[in-house]
Amino acid sequence: MRVVEVARFGGPEVLVAVDAPDPGPGPGEVVVEVAAADVLWVETRIRQGQGGDHFPVRPPYRPGCGVAGTVALVGEGVDPARAGRRVMTRTGPHGGYAERALEPAEGLIPVPDAVSLTDAAALLHDGVTALGLMDLVAVKPGDRVLVTAAAGGLGALLVQLAHAAGAQVVAAARGGRKLERLGPLGADLVVDYSAPDWTGQVRAAGGGVDVVLDGAGGAYGRAALGLVSPGGRFSGHGMPAGSFVGHGDPVAAGVTLTGIESVQFGPEQFRHYAAAALDAAAAGRLRPLIGQTFPLERAADAHAAIEARTTIGKTLLTRR
Repeated sequence: MRVVEVARFGGPEVLVAVDAPDPGPGPGEVVVEVAAADVLWVETRIRQGQGGDHFPVRPPYRPGCGVAGTVALVGEGVDPARAGRRVMTRTGPHGGYAERALEPAEGLIPVPDAVSLTDAAALLHDGVTALGLMDLVAVKPGDRVLVTAAAGGLGALLVQLAHAAGAQVVAAARGGRKLERLGPLGADLVVDYSAPDWTGQVRAAGGGVDVVLDGAGGAYGRAALGLVSPGGRFSGHGMPAGSFVGHGDPVAAGVTLTGIESVQFGPEQFRHYAAAALDAAAAGRLRPLIGQTFPLERAADAHAAIEARTTIGKTLLTRR
């Protein structure tokens, strides 16, 4: 099979597709024929050697955090009827940028027939985080909610969920190409936060906000934090623009802060939210925004596009 490996930390070019033996399942394991692999922004940091204490990865390693596909082989102790089932799963040390993934059977999450495997891969992590954040932040009807990095995979889901909760949604992203995708997802107001007066535009259209769901971090996140009205809620769960925002930053009176640590879910919670995201997608209530897919052999191009901030929505790797 083909698999992507990283022999040393560096730029996107260190992602190299190589031939590797097909995996064989041991007791309690399955082999998943991968249809699509999730690509996360944090994986670009890990590849650069900036994973820190949270992601203490050392080369050589196989990247990838999750896949969707079909169970090809089952090991001893696994119900043979699971072969051929459509599933998604987080991936462990064997990685997910591969044609076949070897994983514990207990981690498999069934994918409904009404959900494509590419949509399932797009929901694997972002769907879990989005639904978890909605529970933690408790968006209510009538809330004014600002979503930053709104044209990303997670941001696009949060726009939809906040709209469905009855909130007035302000979606912030960078560039007209991204902004035009947000209105159809449920945004009532879209703002380009590369404009120097973007916070003024938000205030002029309705004052402060009750909730910020910040997937950007850095200067954008700090500016968004300044828009939260007294008694509001702020979630600082993203940092592609520089750093997480929240604790230690000046806030208005009574503002509740939620950090990235709040959405680090254990296995049971993860499975609960993942299944809920798939159910919502099957019912047509949630639609992942998949902006681009790359064949496995072009994993380096996928990382380069994410780092250049030219991507819209979710980025996935596919078999071809």
